[in-house]
Amino acid sequence: QVQLEESGGGLLQPGASLRLSCTASGFSGGTLSTYAMAWFRQAPGNEREFVAAIGGRSGLSKYATSVDERAAISRDIAKNTVYLQMNNLKPEDTAVYFCAAGSRRTMTPSTYPYWGQGTQVTVSS
Repeated sequence: QVQLEESGGGLLQPGASLRLSCTASGFSGGTLSTYAMAWFRQAPGNEREFVAAIGGRSGLSKYATSVDERAAISRDIAKNTVYLQMNNLKPEDTAVYFCAAGSRRTMTPSTYPYWGQGTQVTVSS
């Protein structure tokens, strides 16, 4: 059973930076190099929104336009961990951030069968 655990959220001021981590376990016959990993976020009253994704074999990344140039997704295959670095945080970045794993690097939540519980990020002065 694939399990994903996020960490690194918290209360931050506008303009600050953060790094979220997602540690994966339980991959059957594979590692992060065979799974696409993604970050989504969901603010109260909103739908789950794509933030960034990284391909399994390709290692290529994709970003939402709302965070492009402020976000960077990376991975450490040896640690089975994916990271999301976000800079120049804005109040509109406030949301619960979820890590997801799947077979394809897409922007659609329903294509990812595995999800973490989420970590709260609040950006406020």
